Amino acid sequence: MPVSRPELSDSRVIAHVDMDCFYVQVEQRKQQSLRGQPTAVVQYNSWQGGGLIAVSYEARKFGVKRSMRGDEAKKVCPEIHLVQVPVARGKADLNSYRNAGSEVVTILSRRGRCERASIDEVYLDLTIAAEAMLVDNPPECLETISEEVVKSHVLGLEEDGSNAREKVGHWLTRSDASRRDKLLACGAFIVAELRLQVLEETEFTCSAGIAHNKMLAKLASGMNKPAQQTVVPFSSICKLLGMLPIKKMKQLGGKLGTSLQIDLGVKTVGDLLQFSEEKLQEYYGVNTGSWLWNTARGISGEEVKERLLPNSHGSGKTFPGPRALKTVPSVEKWLSELCEELSERLQFDLEQNKRIAHTLTLHAHAYKSNDIDSFKKFPSKSCPLRYGTSKIKEDALILFQAGLREYLGLYNFKISGNQNSGWGITGLSVSASKIIAIPSGTRSIMNYFHNQQETCPQVKLSSEKLIQDAPLLSPSENCIENGGHMTLQSIEPWISCSEEDEETKHSLPLDRQLDKEMCKEKLPDKETSICSSPDAEVYRGWEKDQTESNGDYLTEKIRDSLESEEGKRKLNKEKGMSTISRYFQSQNSGDLLKVEHASTSKLSESPSLSDHQSEPPQENSPARGESSVDARLCSHIKLKRPAWSYDIDEIDQDVLNELPKQIQEEVQAWLRPQKRPHTVKRDSGIARYFLPAKNK
Repeated sequence: MPVSRPELSDSRVIAHVDMDCFYVQVEQRKQQSLRGQPTAVVQYNSWQGGGLIAVSYEARKFGVKRSMRGDEAKKVCPEIHLVQVPVARGKADLNSYRNAGSEVVTILSRRGRCERASIDEVYLDLTIAAEAMLVDNPPECLETISEEVVKSHVLGLEEDGSNAREKVGHWLTRSDASRRDKLLACGAFIVAELRLQVLEETEFTCSAGIAHNKMLAKLASGMNKPAQQTVVPFSSICKLLGMLPIKKMKQLGGKLGTSLQIDLGVKTVGDLLQFSEEKLQEYYGVNTGSWLWNTARGISGEEVKERLLPNSHGSGKTFPGPRALKTVPSVEKWLSELCEELSERLQFDLEQNKRIAHTLTLHAHAYKSNDIDSFKKFPSKSCPLRYGTSKIKEDALILFQAGLREYLGLYNFKISGNQNSGWGITGLSVSASKIIAIPSGTRSIMNYFHNQQETCPQVKLSSEKLIQDAPLLSPSENCIENGGHMTLQSIEPWISCSEEDEETKHSLPLDRQLDKEMCKEKLPDKETSICSSPDAEVYRGWEKDQTESNGDYLTEKIRDSLESEEGKRKLNKEKGMSTISRYFQSQNSGDLLKVEHASTSKLSESPSLSDHQSEPPQENSPARGESSVDARLCSHIKLKRPAWSYDIDEIDQDVLNELPKQIQEEVQAWLRPQKRPHTVKRDSGIARYFLPAKNK
């Protein structure tokens, strides 16, 4: 339903520029011999000469109309030139007309805010430019006025043939005019200049309407065609709307206009003036009633939106009469063609304008024979848009099947299947909407890794090592495995961890520091560079040492554990556990902390990492299978870098006292593992605290 928007200002200057029989002009620019000749552009369908979609003004003088077919037009005007619209994928190709329209928009946008409404029409907000002209160079001070300006039509001004231009020139240059009329006069000068620029640079003519809002400007632009402009002063609004048929007003050509004619006996927009706002609200609701009341008085607060590019992209085709599509495979064939064109336009828009569409919509017109519900409309269906021709085709077909199921009813849909059961599709289209610009500075995650590969050495991990590292990738709430590939959710925390400096790391709370330690140990994908991580050199050394030392004790234990059924069950069991709980469970009563301190001392004594790695296991090392694979791998990595340390005296006891008592005991025991009593009950760890309580 229409939305009521009161005027934000009574002195706006809005213009509506409409191209004159645009498709014909584009074809005449291609073939200069057609200029001045009766010409029409016809559809690609050659039946009866093709349907006329654009008719030149020379042909209109002979009585040729758009509702005619080509053969009929030739009978009315034998000299008419019929030009077929370009064809691609078995349907009309309008790209040449769209590109020509973009040329015009570029010129018109030089003087004010520009909103492209369609291929051949544009709204302009010239308020700022008109106010500037009124201050710097008002019309009454001009010595000469161009011929294009005095050719303007001023609504309400009586024009008597010979002296019509003199009256228009006098109205435009009045010194005693109101500020609103002076601004409109400035707008007339600006629009005339823009129209001349369009003609010189593109060879196209256009007409325009100048008023105080979009609604009035739109009505005025079509009053005097071709290549002319019409000004609507505030005092002439009642004259414009008084005799305007109700169906000619925008948004009143459908059910609402019919209701006004039948229920209220309204024939023209001016007839609405006899009804109060309260009466109209009683009939049509508060919002629509107010909109009707404002419309009758020429009030509209709709703004000109800054838009040089189209709001949506669409591709469609009609199948009239016997050419209607009656099977799902035939619909699928044409959907494939339409989606391919749509995908190309979306890709072009993405590359040229850096915009992305978010919604895919399917529209169709259908009929059912021998059915009491034959009047029922085929429902439009929408879904999130996925880029790629094959994905758009797949989603469009699913939308069509969903609409057909609703249109026929579930029972009839199951019976008919792909067979002809009395339904037919006479029109089909797919469109992409909700197109927004990509924020500046945004880049894809793949670009991030591509740039890393160009500036830093690349560390490639073999599939064998990826299997070895699998336990570190599974249980984090921020790292989600999807089909064997790391998703964006799993990559982002790894990037954030690797890019933070040491000072930031130590300023984090204790549990976040533990999460960061675990996050740093998550290895990237096979083709991912980890040069931004502070442990890059460690991983390189580790890879080299593992290649040279085939008998490495720890590597063999990890591989054996993972390849065994016991390792697989352990991996499945650990899924869903929080990171901090895994860390505490891998402590094994403080063993990992002891290994960490021992590793630090050994690291200072060892001449190189590889020498230390090749040392045989100590006698007091845990037996095979007694500790988890995660704990072994964590301790192995910690041997390659300085261990994290803390000062017990710097930990605020008040913060610990605010924690639940059970967590306090866990943290205190972790901080002082040597004093931790071995009396912890089974299943009473921190992970159990977060589990839902059992019903008693």
